[in-house]
Amino acid sequence: MILAIDAGNSYIIVGGLTDKTVTFTCTLSTDKHKTGDEYAILFKNLMGLQRIDCRTVEGAVISCVVPSLTHALRQAVLQVTGKSPLVVGPGIKTGLNILLDNPGQMGSDIVSLAVGALGNYGRPSVTVDMGTATILGVLDSTGNYIGGAICPGLPISLAALTAGTSQLPNISLEAPSRVIGRSTVECMQSGMLYGFAAMLDGMLARIETELGTSPTVIFTGEHAELLSTLCCRTDIVCDPHLILKGLWLIYEKNAKR
Repeated sequence: MILAIDAGNSYIIVGGLTDKTVTFTCTLSTDKHKTGDEYAILFKNLMGLQRIDCRTVEGAVISCVVPSLTHALRQAVLQVTGKSPLVVGPGIKTGLNILLDNPGQMGSDIVSLAVGALGNYGRPSVTVDMGTATILGVLDSTGNYIGGAICPGLPISLAALTAGTSQLPNISLEAPSRVIGRSTVECMQSGMLYGFAAMLDGMLARIETELGTSPTVIFTGEHAELLSTLCCRTDIVCDPHLILKGLWLIYEKNAKR
């Protein structure tokens, strides 16, 4: 088994993979102040809940977009498994041809998603990762990563809306039965969810026009399943474990090294 860890700004996803198959996932809140020892305790307890013997872990790979956490996570994995984890970053073999003005600015999460999309869904493809930010990544017909778009995520958009207004309440992100809301809560839910889906429909249509061909569209991350049902497109693939699958492929490319 390989441990794959996706450390984002809001959550840390810990997954176990065997032969490309995700066997378990657990979610932790991201805490920049936790030490390696504290994360080691959390990891060990999580694996205990999954009835996994830490000694069976063959290796580990980490994608972390919070630089101050990388060392703590690396230390935690080493303590729990006895294996030094691979950290996605400069010098790591990904098999991805990145055609950006400055490839070094591309986050390890975006790299892992692109590798996962290329390895599992082919090309051309567009990944839509819904987390703290909503990140669209584009692979062209030859498999090159050519760029994408970054939009605010649903949770921080809702937080900004309620924080910046005096009379709008906090709401749950559940789709109302109609677009034309008949209460404040329904109006907010409609604007957030149907509005967000319309934004994604528009962005995907524009990307498809620029590509000149119809790509495979893969939604992943929080709210991916819900938003896929609200978008007008009917060809959306939902893959909640896409980044973990990408991390597994990156690990495999670097394991012998």
